[in-house]
Amino acid sequence: MATNPIPYKIYLSEDEIPKQWYNLNAVMQHKHEPFLNPATLQPCKPEELKAVFCDECVDQELNRTDVYIDIPEDIRSFYKMYRPSPLVRAYVLEKALGTPAHIYYKFEGNNTSGSHKLNSAVAQAYYAKKQGLKSVTTETGAGQWGTALSMACAFYGLDLSVYMVKVSSEQKPYRKEVMRTYGAKVIPSPSDTTEAGRKILKEFPGTGGSLGCAISEAVEKAVTTPACRYVLGSVLDHVVLHQSVIGLESKAAMDKYGVQPDVIIGCVGGGSNFGGLIAPFMGDKILGKNDIEFIGVEPASCPSLTRGKFVYDFCDSAKITPLAKMYTLGCEFMPSANHAGGLRYHGMSPIVSELYHEGLMRAVAVEQTKVFEAAEQFARTEGILPAPESSHAIRVAIDEALKCKETGEAKTILFGLTGTGYFDMAAYKQYNDGTMTDSIPTDEDLAKGFASIPDIPQNK
Repeated sequence: MATNPIPYKIYLSEDEIPKQWYNLNAVMQHKHEPFLNPATLQPCKPEELKAVFCDECVDQELNRTDVYIDIPEDIRSFYKMYRPSPLVRAYVLEKALGTPAHIYYKFEGNNTSGSHKLNSAVAQAYYAKKQGLKSVTTETGAGQWGTALSMACAFYGLDLSVYMVKVSSEQKPYRKEVMRTYGAKVIPSPSDTTEAGRKILKEFPGTGGSLGCAISEAVEKAVTTPACRYVLGSVLDHVVLHQSVIGLESKAAMDKYGVQPDVIIGCVGGGSNFGGLIAPFMGDKILGKNDIEFIGVEPASCPSLTRGKFVYDFCDSAKITPLAKMYTLGCEFMPSANHAGGLRYHGMSPIVSELYHEGLMRAVAVEQTKVFEAAEQFARTEGILPAPESSHAIRVAIDEALKCKETGEAKTILFGLTGTGYFDMAAYKQYNDGTMTDSIPTDEDLAKGFASIPDIPQNK
């Protein structure tokens, strides 16, 4: 129970911005399986990964011993431009729901990128610059990651090529303009600028693309360009590590008022924002210090956790990346063009996948129309227009609060509000016009994706 009255917004001071990231990998009793070289099917060596990713990011990726990893002061100085982010008590939403539950959300949208993505973008750009690289490449779905990385690259003087999922680039043309304003070159994916893109266009003519497609193109561009590396905004362990700043700040803010969450909820696409939000809380759960329920929320149109397979798969559609042991729908699964572009990924973070496989969290898949219903209710009560991705978490937070209304339990619910939806007005218009529909893949649709999962001994 709280020992002091809870304000609407709980702010930390600049001095309370974490000085170290929290490495959940080091605390997990069962580590996820290593990445495999697709040619040898042996665990990837550091030098193999460093041909694609920044050196320091690879070292962080493979670090399974240090619970805390220092945040360079240069990165902390950048964080001070928009962190600490507020932890907000959703008093008005609670009243509208008539629930005894106490609802909190960690708001990560108070920067120009409009999302949590900047937390890792600045770190990866810093390490690229420190390494002496001249350029980086990446993919982006809804555009938050591309926007965040374009900001970070402008700050550190790096050239940036962004392969943006084609349907998202069409739905959100102004996202492209923000990236271009910061100096990025934006290419709708799949494109005819890479071998991977041309192959995908030939096999799937007219496709709106996917994050897997865009990753293929970005990786190809990186490995064929001198002094260039590929950086990404989700899935991998070092990205989850950087996003742990969200969970560390949330925990510090709640500890100030003696609050312990009963339930923590986040949207999951690649898994980094959710992994970062839950990291220190999950670490304590593994150590037997709490019994928090963790819920990852994904779109019913791309249900990698709830309907996927836990196997080794490629992280990209062209099958050129290392193999990761994760929940996946198959690297060639093409999700429908729903409006949560940041969640249109066939796989899931190996860390989140392992936690789910061990039963340390549960997953829920929700339909698009129900997500936007929750988004509008939240906007009308809390005054923030949420991103479609974030609204998946809002949907389940509301559902959990309504369960408390039925049972009379005064649970404390924390969810991640990962970003704003001001570039998603076409989606809101479709919902308000009553023309939005739900797309849920059939078993036959999923079977096509599963058929692309590699037939290797590790998957037997």
